[in-house]
Amino acid sequence: MAPRIQADKTISAPMFKKMLTSGAKMLEVNKAQVDALNVFPVPDGDTGTNMSLTLNSAIKEINLASSNSMEAIANALSKGALRGARGNSGVILSQIMKGIATTVASSEEIDPKLFAKALKTGVEIAYGAVVKPKEGTILTVARVTAEYAQTIAKKAINIITFFENMIAKSEEVLAQTPDMLDVLKKAGVVDSGGTGFVCILKGMLKGYLGEEIEGAESLEVSPAQMPIVDDHNFGTPDIMSLDDIEFGYCTEFFVINIFKKTTLADIDRLREYLNSIGDSVIVIGDLELIKVHVHTNKPGRALTYALNLGELGKVKIENMLEQNRELKAQYEASKKPLGVLSICAGDGFSAIFKDLLADQVIEGGQTMNPSADDIAQAINRINAESVIVLPNNKNIILAAEQSRALVSKRNVYVVPSKDIPQGLAAILAYNSQVKVDVNLKSMNEALSTVRSASVTYAVRSTSIDGMSLKQGDIIGLDGDKIVKKGKKPEDVAYNLIKGLIDSDTELITLYYGQDTTEEKASALAEKLEEEFPDVEFITQYGGQPLYYYVISAE
Repeated sequence: MAPRIQADKTISAPMFKKMLTSGAKMLEVNKAQVDALNVFPVPDGDTGTNMSLTLNSAIKEINLASSNSMEAIANALSKGALRGARGNSGVILSQIMKGIATTVASSEEIDPKLFAKALKTGVEIAYGAVVKPKEGTILTVARVTAEYAQTIAKKAINIITFFENMIAKSEEVLAQTPDMLDVLKKAGVVDSGGTGFVCILKGMLKGYLGEEIEGAESLEVSPAQMPIVDDHNFGTPDIMSLDDIEFGYCTEFFVINIFKKTTLADIDRLREYLNSIGDSVIVIGDLELIKVHVHTNKPGRALTYALNLGELGKVKIENMLEQNRELKAQYEASKKPLGVLSICAGDGFSAIFKDLLADQVIEGGQTMNPSADDIAQAINRINAESVIVLPNNKNIILAAEQSRALVSKRNVYVVPSKDIPQGLAAILAYNSQVKVDVNLKSMNEALSTVRSASVTYAVRSTSIDGMSLKQGDIIGLDGDKIVKKGKKPEDVAYNLIKGLIDSDTELITLYYGQDTTEEKASALAEKLEEEFPDVEFITQYGGQPLYYYVISAE
């Protein structure tokens, strides 16, 4: 690598911004390859996508920062990464970035010692965010890299050599991840999250060197807002619109009997003046009639200026401050003690959670992990003092936990449901009439009362869980373990359910997805009823993508 510079030993704030942007570009370009490294051959391999969306959110926030100072960039990095954090990998990355940002914020420049310290802090925060950290993941790659960075930073070293050595160490430990996690070794891949971390370091170095990243896409990312599926707070004001308002008076009027001396340029000047004293300005018309609308704290000034053009007619001034106070009072009066947010994929499941009195349901699941900010916004829409969140997916639990930091004026609790059957069991145990601690106890206990299974397809050929799979094989999972395979979803589901049933099984519910018909699901249930007459079988429409069946055994 031919260095652009040879002796620089520090990174300025503008250069740090450039390096972060380049790191995000490198990850964006390689996210598909990172996704493909997902060790589990079901269609939820979105590690690269989650990490990319997380970092892109941070870059977007940095680009909106008030200045190019290190403090402003660092604060935006931390805030943006948290708001955009998606999935376990994205949450871990956001915590690494938080530690880096916190450490460098008060410095004007970053030298190798400070960066090494910042990376170490980020790793410590990331480990703290994971209840049971696993070695052989992004955490390991980042930790070993940080430890090595501290060692080499003690020497007189320039930024280029420092990053080259860090990258070499990160690639070395990444290559060792299959030896740390048996599941990686069996699949013949390195850790996907660790690969994403290496991509970021490589991109940052390219940014420092001023090198373009070939094929990099634009970083202008549209907010991936998860749609609100249902809201039971109909008839109450939307708390998202009840922030303190800047301009208190909605002022409307016509300018009539316009003076002969008035010109079209005067109308333009009226528009410019109103924009200087308010917002939401509308000035339309001609020398016959002008219609004016403005939100301002100086309605008298707006009227006085317009009098220079002609007479005033149909003047209306509304006090939006009072309206805002009334709406807030109405909102507070209707607040309830406790609410529930559920996250799921599939219109059938959404309807079920709605019927079971979830206050909000947002879309999320395999391949569509909502960010911490998506979850926080949904929580904020629930008019309750406390909110219980049901992630219903093991890869959403961390983001749900992190959403607490983005929520104000509410107590947020996460019942760690790892799948839809657990989430349904938990909400069935929910009672809005009892205190939150009682609900948390009963809902958490309910998680262990149900056994979950599912039927999907292998997205690539691999060997795992003692099975040799080909791309496209139908696979049956008992929890997270692949236990059945076949060519037809119903055949795999039949054999899977037979293995689930024991002497204690009383009820099997088959939730069929968008790629399965009601007729096929019913026929499968009838076949099972004939063989197991003591077990009740129920079919329900889940509408979930990617999974032919989600199965609950109780």
